[in-house]
Amino acid sequence: MKKKLNTKTRRRKNLKPKDCFFCKEKKEPWFSDYEVLRRFTTDRGKIISRARSGICSKHQRKLTRSIKQARHLALLPFTSL
Repeated sequence: MKKKLNTKTRRRKNLKPKDCFFCKEKKEPWFSDYEVLRRFTTDRGKIISRARSGICSKHQRKLTRSIKQARHLALLPFTSL
């Protein structure tokens, strides 16, 4: 007989904590650095979450605001076609 796995253990992912890119480089996310901002968006233009990118919460908030400013100034696309 097979044992039924607990749903909590099934959903758990092994995400090891990463170092924050901006803390390591000692810089802040800025809307004009669209090459750096593009690194934290998917190919469809969505912002990558903290769990996947490994950024600290302080820089994730600033990153989100910078990406939105860059989209407004047409430095980054809202979506890809």
